[in-house]
Amino acid sequence: MAEQLSAYDQMSAVTISREYGSGGGEIAARLATRLGWTLVDHQIVADVARRVGMTQEEARARDERGAGLVSRVIDALLTASPEGPVTPEDLPISSNDLYHQAVRRVIEKSYNARHVVIVGRGAQAELQSCEDVLHIRVVAPLEMRIAYVSQREGLSESEARNRIQSKEQGRVRYLQSHYHRRPQDPSLYDLTINTRGISLDDAVDLVFDALQRKARRVGLPLAERGPSVDVERYVDRPVDLNPSP
Repeated sequence: MAEQLSAYDQMSAVTISREYGSGGGEIAARLATRLGWTLVDHQIVADVARRVGMTQEEARARDERGAGLVSRVIDALLTASPEGPVTPEDLPISSNDLYHQAVRRVIEKSYNARHVVIVGRGAQAELQSCEDVLHIRVVAPLEMRIAYVSQREGLSESEARNRIQSKEQGRVRYLQSHYHRRPQDPSLYDLTINTRGISLDDAVDLVFDALQRKARRVGLPLAERGPSVDVERYVDRPVDLNPSP
């Protein structure tokens, strides 16, 4: 166990991006429990609410729908801010930017605290340049996600389908608006897991293993990383490089 702990102790975070209803949130919770790390999930909504002066209900609605903040939040920030007083010229150009900056502060705070599992909120893009972070994407076929949401949240099939669509649209808008990326971009992730044929516990095992493997490569020079390491040149020249007769 001591060897396992030392293997991933130098890693600061795992980000979990997920298609709604794929089980990604549950995987994150189980992973955090297994690692003994802090889960940053719905709590981030409450934290953002505290930072920008909203009620938790208002923040949750903003977080789910991707709608703009009410103007009174800006008024609240004129007199109170995590970094001290804010003047009108210091405010972002839109209430949407205001919310995004608050989320970024929470993600940064969580990352600096180390040993956290962060679910959603664009953390895979925000922390993309951090070598000591493992980025995971969890997906599943739509019909399976509908069944998951229907069972988990007590919704009809049509209600579950509409909820999935609404959630996914909001996440795409958020990542595109603030990071100019799409959640489906494979280059954002170290590992993508499809829960169509993999159980949630097996998915946790895969992430746990990937975390340890990435930890062993943190800090290596670029010349010692990537798919070109430890491979030999083809014996024969690729056929499609040979000139046509």
